[in-house]
Parts: sequence; structure tokens; C-alpha cells
Amino acid sequence: MSVIAYGVILVAYLFGSISSAILFCRLAGLPDPREHGSHNPGATNVLRIGGKLSAIGVLLFDILKGLLPVSVGFYLELSPSEIGFIALAACLGHVFPIFFGFRGGKGVATAFGILIPMGYTISGFALGSWLIVFLISGYSSLSAVITALTVPLCVWWFRPEFTFPVALVCCLLVYRHHDNIQRLWRGQEDKIWKKKKSKN
Repeated sequence: MSVIAYGVILVAYLFGSISSAILFCRLAGLPDPREHGSHNPGATNVLRIGGKLSAIGVLLFDILKGLLPVSVGFYLELSPSEIGFIALAACLGHVFPIFFGFRGGKGVATAFGILIPMGYTISGFALGSWLIVFLISGYSSLSAVITALTVPLCVWWFRPEFTFPVALVCCLLVYRHHDNIQRLWRGQEDKIWKKKKSKN
């Protein structure tokens, strides 16, 4: 692995460690997402605690945390394994941010961001899978888990050289959703769009 690759991996982790959910909530005067709602510093929880515009900002920033480092890897013509480590580092930074006591989010948006430079077919499949499950079930967590389980197959089909690192990222996503999986099994998980309906 080249020195440049090590440098990009480090930058990817540090960039991923910037918790946009916490920063946007502070700027908008909203409660700390680590202490309210689902206690997850991510776009979905920011939406839960009432910050629609902040949630959009968090979502876009978290996607960029995956998209930009991996795009740099492609631009520098690094090897697939080096790009894979960059992608993993960006997600690890989001999940275990060094700047915020290693208490990060679930990594879904950042994981989506790493897929975009790998091709619109793969990123389109991931987005479509998430949207279909979400529109049918109303569960953001279920959408993320099912997408994480199916995306590696899509990557293997279209970009097999990235199968292993993407599979590692997807395993990380499933692990980060273990509490959600338990709540889904017990029927205690919250539905995002159903909650919105009850407020109208």
C-alpha cells in the first residue's frame, strides 16, 4: 500500500469523524441527538427531534463523508484494495468518531456515499432497495438492514473487485443496527412516516 493511500485513509477517518448531526443540532438550537430520541447522531434521529432542515443538512454532509474520500481514491488511481480501505475508514470515522468520544451514528448515509463513485448502478440499487422497503414498512432501520444484506451481491455482480470492502462496511451497518433488529423482532421499533401521520 502506498504512502498516499495511507494518507487518504487517515483523512477519510478524520473527515468521517466530524459528526454533522451534533454540529447541525447545536447550530439550530436543537437537543443533542445522543441524548434524545433514539440517541443516535444521524439524520433520522435529527428528523425525529424536530429539525427537518437540519436533518437534510446532516444527510447530505454524511453522504459527502463517504463520497469525497472514495472519489479522491479513484482520482489518484489507487488500487481497489486501497480504495476499499478508504471507504471503510470513512464509515469507521462516522461510527466511531475520534472527535466525539467514539459515539457516532449508524453509518447508512456515509456508506451510501462510498457507493456513488463505484457506479450509478450500484448506488441506484442501494437507494432503490432502501426506498422500497421504507415505503412498504415505514421502518428506516429495516430498510438499512435489508439494503446492507443485498448490496454486496450487487457489488459482486457489477464491481467484484470491491466486494470484500463493501461487505465489511455492510457487516458494520448490520452490527450497528443490532438494537433496532431486536426492537423490530419485539414489535417495538418506531415507524418514521406513521409518526408523521399521527401529528396531522
